[in-house]
Amino acid sequence: MPRNRESKTNRQKRAIEVVTRLTALYPGEQCLLEHSSPFTLLIAVLLSAQTTDAAVNKITPELFGRWPDAPALATATPKDVEATIHSIGLYRSKAKNCIACAQKLLGEFGGEVPDTMEGLCSLPGVGRKTANIVLTCAFGKSCGIAVDTHVFRIAGRLGFSTAKTPQQTEADLLALYPQQYWSKINHMWVLFGREYCQARRPRCLACPVADLCPSARLSA
Repeated sequence: MPRNRESKTNRQKRAIEVVTRLTALYPGEQCLLEHSSPFTLLIAVLLSAQTTDAAVNKITPELFGRWPDAPALATATPKDVEATIHSIGLYRSKAKNCIACAQKLLGEFGGEVPDTMEGLCSLPGVGRKTANIVLTCAFGKSCGIAVDTHVFRIAGRLGFSTAKTPQQTEADLLALYPQQYWSKINHMWVLFGREYCQARRPRCLACPVADLCPSARLSA
């Protein structure tokens, strides 16, 4: 199935079938980052960059026990936050961004996490990926698709995007999938990427969507 010969209609049918099968494999939409509010979710997502969700979940109970909301975290010192999150990568820059984010929430949003893409992306350290996760998981809004390393890799292997950047990949996926599917993709594809479509050794022979994947057929 050469990618450049597949019609948009057939590609969309294939894309929807991928989501249908993965929905059966991973029922329910849930965020793997433990949180209790839009604020704790926002901070957890900021901390998760280049770090596993499991590693973040180990440090957030203490972090949120000490600084449970924006007013509290806005007054924290970088050294105190660094000491709490030092077990994850980039902890110094993440501590700085989390405090700056809390301060901006307090100064410009009344201490509350905004529920718009524009408002979220105005916060320190927050890009479209983080904003999409917060909007979907905290507010139930499907404004886009969070493109992390898993989604970026899987979209390319499935032939749904040839883009070189996450932002361009998101644009391709938004054009391919009807909005009703947007909120499902990141959660399911992250799980799928960890279990089957791994970066170095994808399990194509066991993959539940291998017959829908040009890359799997070529490597079989």
